[in-house]
Amino acid sequence: MVSSTSTAQANRNRIKRIFDLTLSIPIAALLAVPALAVGVMVRLKLGSPVLFRQARPGLNGAVFTMLKFRTMTDARGADGQLLPDADRLTPFGKWLRSTSLDELPELLNVIKGDMSLVGPRPLLVEYLPLYTKEQARRHEVRPGITGWAQINGRNALDWQTRLQFDTWYVEHQTLWLDMKILIATVGKVLRRDGITQEGSATVSKFSGNNDEKSA
Repeated sequence: MVSSTSTAQANRNRIKRIFDLTLSIPIAALLAVPALAVGVMVRLKLGSPVLFRQARPGLNGAVFTMLKFRTMTDARGADGQLLPDADRLTPFGKWLRSTSLDELPELLNVIKGDMSLVGPRPLLVEYLPLYTKEQARRHEVRPGITGWAQINGRNALDWQTRLQFDTWYVEHQTLWLDMKILIATVGKVLRRDGITQEGSATVSKFSGNNDEKSA
């Protein structure tokens, strides 16, 4: 038997989907030319493929392919393995990340229904078995291009705080809150806050709730 809580969440997700389409389609049309220009620059500076594709878990943990503009080279060491992120992230790639222009292709994920404009950021599939029951609630909603954690520290947050913010969003989501997050995101992008974690070129991996580094 489906609980009233699950039904309410499903209804919220349906309303949120209409909200996403109403905003994302005109935004994608407006940004089509700038996105094309970024794609050309990526091709010239970083080569092919222009898009970075990676499997990420979405609503109810269903895996989808997330799209972004690539920001790193494919440089490899003598052993044939990819070099660390810090060695493959070029100044151009850092600029793409700091301006969030690398995330423009995610609008296609929103239109397709894999993602939402606002929600917990889609993380790696390998993290799924590492979440507590409470942390796993982040998958009760579609992942977002931006979210509550992104306007409250983004990648500069430690993992426990970041996941707590994700759960808080699931419990308090409203269209009004989504609008507030979208407006706040513009300011965060302009200030280029929280792009990386301290001491890391990007962000450290989540290794579970007993990992002191992520606590």
